[in-house]
Amino acid sequence: MLPTLIQKEIMHHILSARFVALLLMCLLLIPLTLSINHRTYRQDLVDYQEAVKLANIEETTVNPKMPLETDLEVSKLFLKPTPLSVFAKGLGDSLPSYLGMTRNGITQGPPSVVSAPLSQLLGHLDFLFVISTVFSLLALLFTFDAVAGEREAGTLRITLANSLPRDLFLWSKLIGGYFVFVVPFLVAFLFGLFLLVWQGFPLGESEIFPRVLSLMAASLLYIAVFFVIGVVISTYLDSAKTALIVAFTVWVFAVLITPRLGFLAAKVIVPTRTSQSVYMEKKAMRDDFDAALEEQKVKFIMETPPDGSGRIVIMGDAQEKLDERIKPLEEEYRSEFQDHANKLDRDYKRETKRQEQVGETLSRITPTSSLIYLTTNLAQTGKVKRNKYLQAGEHYYNMLHTDLFSKISDHVSRRMYHSGDIVQITQPPPLETTTLADAFRQSVVDVMLLCFFGVALTTIAFLKFFRLDI
Repeated sequence: MLPTLIQKEIMHHILSARFVALLLMCLLLIPLTLSINHRTYRQDLVDYQEAVKLANIEETTVNPKMPLETDLEVSKLFLKPTPLSVFAKGLGDSLPSYLGMTRNGITQGPPSVVSAPLSQLLGHLDFLFVISTVFSLLALLFTFDAVAGEREAGTLRITLANSLPRDLFLWSKLIGGYFVFVVPFLVAFLFGLFLLVWQGFPLGESEIFPRVLSLMAASLLYIAVFFVIGVVISTYLDSAKTALIVAFTVWVFAVLITPRLGFLAAKVIVPTRTSQSVYMEKKAMRDDFDAALEEQKVKFIMETPPDGSGRIVIMGDAQEKLDERIKPLEEEYRSEFQDHANKLDRDYKRETKRQEQVGETLSRITPTSSLIYLTTNLAQTGKVKRNKYLQAGEHYYNMLHTDLFSKISDHVSRRMYHSGDIVQITQPPPLETTTLADAFRQSVVDVMLLCFFGVALTTIAFLKFFRLDI
C-alpha cells in the first residue's frame, strides 16, 4: 500500500507547476554558481602565487646589529585558497590575505573583500547559499499544503475513511515529496560537477572527492529537515493559505534572522576589544620601554668620567663598560615587555574565544547555522581552517622570535657588526590541512543537531497527525 501512495504523491508533484520551477532553478543555479566560483578560485590562486613570488624576491636576510623598525614586516605567511571554496566561500574572503611578522607581533594583511568591497554588500552566491536559502524555501513550498491542503479540500477525510493507516499516509507525503525534490537536485549537482571537471577542477583527488560526497549528503539532510518542518506546519493548520504564511515566516526567522542574531547578542553579552587596538597597545608599550631604556643609557653615559679636555668619549674600555651595564638592563626590559605582550595576547584570545562560543551556541538554534558550520568545515573555508591559519602564524612568529627578534639589540653603542652577523630569515612553514575525519570530528555537534531536528520534528508531525480531528 505504501508504494502505491508514494507513487500517487510523486505523480501529484511532477504534474504541478512547482516541480517545473524546481527543475529550472536546480539546472540554472547549481551549475552556474559552481562554474562562476571555480573561475574566481582560479583567479585567487594566480593572485596568491604572484604574491608569494613577490615576497620571495624581497630581503631574505637581516642583520640584528642594524636598526630594525618595530612595525617592519620582515616576513609574511600567505593564505592559499582551497579548491573546495567553489562550493562554500565561507571565511575565505574575510580572512587576512597574509600574516606579517614584526617585532611588535603579527599584523594582518587586507582580506580579499578589499579588492571588491561593493560586491560584498550583496553577499556570496555559492552552492552553500543556494542550499541554505533557496532550497530551504522551496522545501517548505513543497510541503506547506501536504496535510492542510487535503484537509481543506475534503480529500483527507475520504482517504482516511478507507481504513488507511495514518502513519502510511504521512510517510507517503514525506517520502514521495522528498524523492521528487532531490532527483532534480542530484541531476543538477552531477551536471555542475561535470562542468567543474571540464574546467579543470581536481575532483578525482583523494582529499577532494570524499568531501564533495559529504557536502552532497549534508545538503540532502538539511533539505529533509525543512521538508519535515513544512509537514509539521501543515499538520497544525487547517488552511493552506495560513500554512503558507506561517511557513514563510518560519523560513525568514530560521534562515535569515536567527543565525545572525546569535552573534549580535554575543557582542552585547560578551564584549571584547579589536585586534588592532591590542596591536597598538603593544606598540605603545614597546615605545615606553624603549624610552625608559634610552633614559637609563643617557644616565650611564653621563656617569662616564670625562677625558683631559673635559669631554665624554665612549670608546675602547669605556664602551665595553657601558655595554656591560646596558646589556642586563636591556634584557630585563625585553623580558618585561614580552611578559606584558603575552598577557595582552592571552586576554584578547580568551575574550574573543568566549564571545565566539556564545554566538555559535546561540546561532545553533536553527538548522541553517549547523549546515553552514558543517559545510564550511568540509570545504576547508570555515572555523577550523581559520584556526589552523592563525595557529600557523603564531608558530611562525615564535620561530622568528627565536632566530631573529630575540637577537636584535636596541642599544646604539652595540651596533657594530660584521659580515658574520647576518641572520637568514626563516621561511614560513606550509599550512597544515585538516583531514576529512578531523573535519567531521570538529563538526560532530552540527551533524547531531541536523539529525536531531529531523527526528524530533518527524516525531512531532506524526504525534499531531495521529491526534488530528479529521
